[in-house]
Amino acid sequence: MAATPNDDAPPLKPLQGGALVLLTIAVAFSTFMEVLDMTIVNVSVPHIAGSLGVSPSEGTWTISSYALASAIMQPLTGWLARRFGEVKTFVGSVLLFVLFSMLCGLATSMPMLVICRLMQGAGSGPMVALSLSLLLASYPKAKQGIALALWAMTVVVAPIFGPILGGWLTDNFSWPWIFYINVPVGALAAIITWTLLRKRETKTFKMPIDVIGLVLLVVGVGALQFMLDNGNDNDWFASPMILALGITALVCLTFLIVWELYAKHPVIELSLFKSRNFTVAVVALSLGMMAFFGINVVFPLWLQITLGYTATWAGLASAPVGVLAFLMAPIIGANIQRLELRAVVTFAFIVFAATSFWFASFDSSASFSTLVWPRFVMGIGIACFFIPLNQMYLSGLGADQIASASGLANFCRTLGSSVSTAATVTLWQHRGDYHHAVLTEHISPAAPAADSFLQQLQHGGFSLPQSLGVVEQLINREALTLAVNDVYLVCAVMFVAMIPLLWLAKPPFGNASGAAGH
Repeated sequence: MAATPNDDAPPLKPLQGGALVLLTIAVAFSTFMEVLDMTIVNVSVPHIAGSLGVSPSEGTWTISSYALASAIMQPLTGWLARRFGEVKTFVGSVLLFVLFSMLCGLATSMPMLVICRLMQGAGSGPMVALSLSLLLASYPKAKQGIALALWAMTVVVAPIFGPILGGWLTDNFSWPWIFYINVPVGALAAIITWTLLRKRETKTFKMPIDVIGLVLLVVGVGALQFMLDNGNDNDWFASPMILALGITALVCLTFLIVWELYAKHPVIELSLFKSRNFTVAVVALSLGMMAFFGINVVFPLWLQITLGYTATWAGLASAPVGVLAFLMAPIIGANIQRLELRAVVTFAFIVFAATSFWFASFDSSASFSTLVWPRFVMGIGIACFFIPLNQMYLSGLGADQIASASGLANFCRTLGSSVSTAATVTLWQHRGDYHHAVLTEHISPAAPAADSFLQQLQHGGFSLPQSLGVVEQLINREALTLAVNDVYLVCAVMFVAMIPLLWLAKPPFGNASGAAGH
């Protein structure tokens, strides 16, 4: 058991000066690295699959295995922090992440890579939640808004730079480098954090592990994640396997909720949902991430599949969303005590809805510069969405509850992103099929425009089958573009519909924690 301070020990003073700057950099980089790894692999899947001799669909296991392990570990953060101490748990997580990042790069087969990604994900789970808790505990109360802003910036900007960095490393070096890059960054973050915080460890408690809760969590979340990752390829509930996974997830998660509410030492602190602000903010954060992530998943896919963009250019078209987010975050953080947070998030949802409607007006001839503008404007909303909601769900909680609250909120956010990825890609494909069928109805000898176009192609030297092939390509392109517009419209409506929910939260939202120190 960790050496714990006495109950009557005075609270530790916040860090100051160089130590605080160094800790912020170390914690920010470890958070950045963890979130980055959610997306950096996406663009490298074809290279990884080719290198290890598997199909691209099997290659996506590198993404889903990481997401699965990370999702399971996030709600366990509070229990781990109470059992071993926040500092030890955080540093242990970073070192586990670094070790398995190295092994991922050295993997010589797909099963080895998937196992290493699972373990890397298990290490990453508690990192994001504990990074926030450690930052808030180390900052003076008056500057906790800045700490929250810096933390939020890394969490939001990392997924945007992930595909660009992943594409660049894969194109210029080789895919193992997307994993090796974590090793020096993570090792430094662990050394700095341990050096500065080892004497500031939180109180630990000898707590028995809730085995039944843990098994229900692993099986329930595992089945849900596997269902979401593979549902689209297997035609969802028409597949007996997906149906079985769905039922397993529903039964296990339902039993988990009931069990955890009455367990003496729960692995997940569901009692946090008794706080109105926590519930409202986490629901808004999860649903907001579903809509926001939906746009961010389908946009680069559309650029690459329909408009013929390379992975790097698709990444560059997505990146401008980070510019204003990066500039706005410190301003929101510094003024968080003065702002009406519900109004700030309402503004964010209006910006997201407006830019989604803007996106829905584009056709397949849209230029790079045309596509970049709404992405740039959308950045204003990110800082106004993420930072206030994190402040809202932490308001009124004690310092000892932050790790649990942050872990549970991150779990809900991750789950929202996973559901969003599955749902938006399915919606895009289904709407693409619908628009393809509608557009094809207009291609007949009775349609003068279609007949004229076919004749022009034949005059240009194309045979009739070649001409019909060209028309089919054009129909596909337009159908998928109309379908992507439908996805944007659905996301826009979701953002508008969520605004009333925000106003169920009750101010004051106070400081980000009940106490500055532990």
